Amino acid sequence: MKKYQIWIWLGALVLGVVLGLLRVDAIDAVMNVTATIFTRLFRLLAVPTIVLAVVTTLASIGGGREMGRMFRVTLTYTLLTTAAAALVGLAYYLVIAPGNLPVADVAAERSADIGTTEMSYADHLMSVIPDNVVRPLLDGNVLALLIMCFAAGIALSRMPDSKPKQTLLNLLNGLQELLFVLIRWLIAVLPIGIVAFAAQLVAEIGGGMVFDSLGKYVLVIIGGNLTQFLIVLPIFLLCNGINPLKTLRAMMPAVLMALFTKSSAATLPVTMENAEQRVGVSKRVSRFVLPICTTVNMNGCAAFILVTSLFVMQNNGMPLSWGTILVWVFISIISAIGNAGVPMGCYFLTLSLMSGIGANIGLMGIILPIYTIIDMVETAENVWSDSCVCTITDRKLRA
Repeated sequence: MKKYQIWIWLGALVLGVVLGLLRVDAIDAVMNVTATIFTRLFRLLAVPTIVLAVVTTLASIGGGREMGRMFRVTLTYTLLTTAAAALVGLAYYLVIAPGNLPVADVAAERSADIGTTEMSYADHLMSVIPDNVVRPLLDGNVLALLIMCFAAGIALSRMPDSKPKQTLLNLLNGLQELLFVLIRWLIAVLPIGIVAFAAQLVAEIGGGMVFDSLGKYVLVIIGGNLTQFLIVLPIFLLCNGINPLKTLRAMMPAVLMALFTKSSAATLPVTMENAEQRVGVSKRVSRFVLPICTTVNMNGCAAFILVTSLFVMQNNGMPLSWGTILVWVFISIISAIGNAGVPMGCYFLTLSLMSGIGANIGLMGIILPIYTIIDMVETAENVWSDSCVCTITDRKLRA
């Protein structure tokens, strides 16, 4: 992200707030049309973003037939730390409880107009088991899509090396590269969307409780990340007989680089060097585990996807039962693992998930200007988690 990008986003946010406060019918109409256009574009890219990200990631690392014990330990602790991050974020969300914006009442009224029917848990379970390939794509059934993508990615990884397999991988990777180009184009004109989303939201709620609610949301995100960074990950190290303070001190150059670059991939060479030279991890382990972790070990992303999805759904008047929450815990973990390589990572994937379920994504435009700060903390946490998984794997292989 260019240094001036955040200032453009912030300027767009301020301009949108001002236009919304003017309460000019013509301006409001233009902003509504513009916001609708961006919403449709996001929904257009939502399904291919989810499908290609998850399938290509699992196809490249999901089989593990030749990776043996090293891969199994890496994957186990990746899943454990990612799940822990999501649950910590959920705990903060439930305790701090960010309030609803007044616009949530509007969303609830729209839902009431459509009408809802009660579903048993058995009915809900059956609704996410796909009975054909096309229906989940057309219905935007996110969980059914994730199940299909998970199965397809693992199956593809287990296919014997052959020309048909390579052709299929080349096709998927080519489609993903095409998607990345489209996403970059959309991001380039995103300030226009931020103006429209901000103006539309302010016009609907009249300035109300935005800052109080968003402030609590940011507190949930940052608090959850810091708890995972300072408490949960060190506990994983202690349980494996590793000194967390010594390890963190050794990995600090990589963690700080991640904080300022906001890219765990760009930080990878420094992470590997620190792990090998300062922690004492064997090259065999670090050069296998860290590239995998950089791809799939997204602790901060899992927490962001879960908390932001719950926040957006709550503000759209969608009921958040314990069943729904647990489903989204699962979705956040799988989505975070499949997030690798997507520009703007967690943010765009979360936006795609919300578009996929038909939520009003105007709130995502308000979150965007502060996302760069969140992204810094999340990336530092991801690199620290990568380092922990790598160190634990090395310790277990030496045992």
